[in-house]
Amino acid sequence: MLPIDVAAHGSRWRRRHPLEKALLGLGLTLTAVALPPWPGGPLVAAATLGLLLGPAGVAGRQLWRAFRVPLSFCLTGALPLLVAVGGPAGPLSPAPDGPRHAVDLLLRTSAASLGVLLFAFTTPVSDVLPRLVRAGVPAPVVDVALVMYRIGFLLLDSTAQVHRAQAARLGHTGRAALWRSLAGLAATSFVRAFDRAARLQEGLAGRGYDGALRVLVPGAALSWRFLAASAALLGALVALTLTLKGMYL
Repeated sequence: MLPIDVAAHGSRWRRRHPLEKALLGLGLTLTAVALPPWPGGPLVAAATLGLLLGPAGVAGRQLWRAFRVPLSFCLTGALPLLVAVGGPAGPLSPAPDGPRHAVDLLLRTSAASLGVLLFAFTTPVSDVLPRLVRAGVPAPVVDVALVMYRIGFLLLDSTAQVHRAQAARLGHTGRAALWRSLAGLAATSFVRAFDRAARLQEGLAGRGYDGALRVLVPGAALSWRFLAASAALLGALVALTLTLKGMYL
């Protein structure tokens, strides 16, 4: 399993209803996008970090390892705002107000990414997919997503095993050997994917598959106290951001 999935299964909020965490995470994400980037972005990011490291019980090292990936995309998206292409200043020149726009985008996107990570770190995918059928998603679509989610970990494990075997046989000692190992790794993973798919189909047929995968979903009731606290937090962030924004103006 991926580290973020391990953290989600061991989260303190694991037994909470996924809808509660989805509304909180989505609310924080939308708040980060809709509010002024300053001071809205830092306030939403601080509140989300406090929830992740506090009540949710996420380890700081795990959070950083997961957050640095979207953060790199945020930085990559903000850098083009620093330059202007064409115009009287030449084919490439510093953009007017480029640093301000870049910082605004970085504040918004990084805070919004933390809101998404709040849901990911507290809600396993296996708790969400079976409940989508009740929300109106066709059962075959949910079944395919559930199967692909489970088989993906098996393929990742197989790929890691092949990679370690190649390294033990000096398959990474040079550039030519590395390219051969990569080609062999891709070919082996491709063959194993088809083999596992065929075995899965045979197993389902042997168990009388009738078009629906039935899995046990942990019971969870909606906590109106949690929902009210989430709404109060979002309202406080909006009010504090607008108040501080007015003071700066």
